[in-house]
Amino acid sequence: MTTTADLIIIGGGIAGVSLAARIAGDRRVILLEGEDQFAYHSTGRSAAMFIRNYGPPVIRVLNRLSEPFLRDHEGFSESPLLSPRGEMTLDFGVDAKEFDVYIDGSKGLEILSADEAHAMVPILNRDRLQRAAYEPDASEIDVHMLFSSFQKQAKSKGADLKAKQMVEALSHQDGIWRVTTKDDVFEAPIVVNAAGAWVDHIARHAGIKPIGITPKRRSAVIIPGPEGCMDWPMIVPAAEDWYAKPDAGRLMISPADADPIEAHDAYPDDMVLAEGIDRFSQATTLEVTRVERSWAGLRSFAPDGDPVVGFADDADGFFWLGGQGGYGIQTSPALSSIAASLLMGQSIDADLEASITPTRFNTKIEMQA
Repeated sequence: MTTTADLIIIGGGIAGVSLAARIAGDRRVILLEGEDQFAYHSTGRSAAMFIRNYGPPVIRVLNRLSEPFLRDHEGFSESPLLSPRGEMTLDFGVDAKEFDVYIDGSKGLEILSADEAHAMVPILNRDRLQRAAYEPDASEIDVHMLFSSFQKQAKSKGADLKAKQMVEALSHQDGIWRVTTKDDVFEAPIVVNAAGAWVDHIARHAGIKPIGITPKRRSAVIIPGPEGCMDWPMIVPAAEDWYAKPDAGRLMISPADADPIEAHDAYPDDMVLAEGIDRFSQATTLEVTRVERSWAGLRSFAPDGDPVVGFADDADGFFWLGGQGGYGIQTSPALSSIAASLLMGQSIDADLEASITPTRFNTKIEMQA
């Protein structure tokens, strides 16, 4: 049996589900997720932080556009989406250049002396620490609440969200996309490629030139929490070669790895974890003697590091929504709204559109030629 809709979204992570919530009601939406459950890969393995000054310029714009939505949950979620945490970017001397780049153009930062930073986070190695930048408004995101609220909203507007629907083939004929899974067939004039680490794979299925969006592994461990750690902010050296965050009375440490790998169900590399823990240990006075848990997820990046949102110019009705990198959760309110506007033929800020359109890569290729 063939099921028809106005729009088929491929991918049941935060990108696809938030878009479904935005556009359902105005369009008949089917969302297809290949796994047995939604938010299985990157969405479910996030560091769960909103940091206004995190990321390159385009991401910072999207952060600022997303912040009002995240801070005002009334009418959307049953409880607040953000809770206070704070974030501290550290300069250990070797990080000075990266530190200056980070604070340039940042908003709402407090520059701290080494003594002030050490007073807030006593495990920092005072002999090495030079200074810090503190973002008091940085907050933890309740990722489960954010995702489930988008999911609930999408369903209430009539979106049909289907798990266990791994895409096996895509074809386009007479203005209609035909998406074939193992047991079903779906048709719509528009297909949205929101498949996360698999977006280029989906493009190849559709006979469309891949953009070169690369999945990169990000790993983390949980260790027993030092006394008083729940009062600490997230801490990140400006070189971003590790980070740590309190987590339910424990401490999460990541080596901040970004190793390019094939799209798959990611698992951590023990050597990468050991190297990251060693960097953390050198920057602090805390001895890591036991790891309670470890995991890894995928963060997918376009060649220039910015998201890819918009219609392809080499196939009618094929819409890209990928390359969110490690910023997909905190930018989801803005990116889903922007994607919905573009899909419905509405205009968005011209400079922002130029920064995220998939056609920007064609322009760069022509300029190089």
